[in-house]
Amino acid sequence: QVQLVESGGGLVQAGGSLRLSCTASGGTLSPYPIGWFRQAPGKEREFVVAISWSGGSTSYADSVKGRFTISRDNAKNTVYLQMNSLKPDDTAVYYCAARPSYRPITTIEDQYPIWGRGTQVSVSS
Repeated sequence: QVQLVESGGGLVQAGGSLRLSCTASGGTLSPYPIGWFRQAPGKEREFVVAISWSGGSTSYADSVKGRFTISRDNAKNTVYLQMNSLKPDDTAVYYCAARPSYRPITTIEDQYPIWGRGTQVSVSS
């Protein structure tokens, strides 16, 4: 089974940018729809964005539309999350997750059976 590893988190000032990566090991990422979720301290994990296995379809949470962009490079076995105009409210642990291969994307956390361990994003005011 493919395993997911997130990277690229860190500390950034409000208004800054970060690019997160979700890389697969133990298999190819190309058949899997990928979602990004985040969990802030004291809050439940929430959907951020998802991309279809082909990259042709995406879905964004309203809170990140116009600021975040998801993309994938299946040749590099990697999905990217470009985060611009970051706000303190974006502070959270960010997780990437995979749906079963070739399924449509969804915002529902329970429909993603494969998860990475997360990467911390902290935005200072």
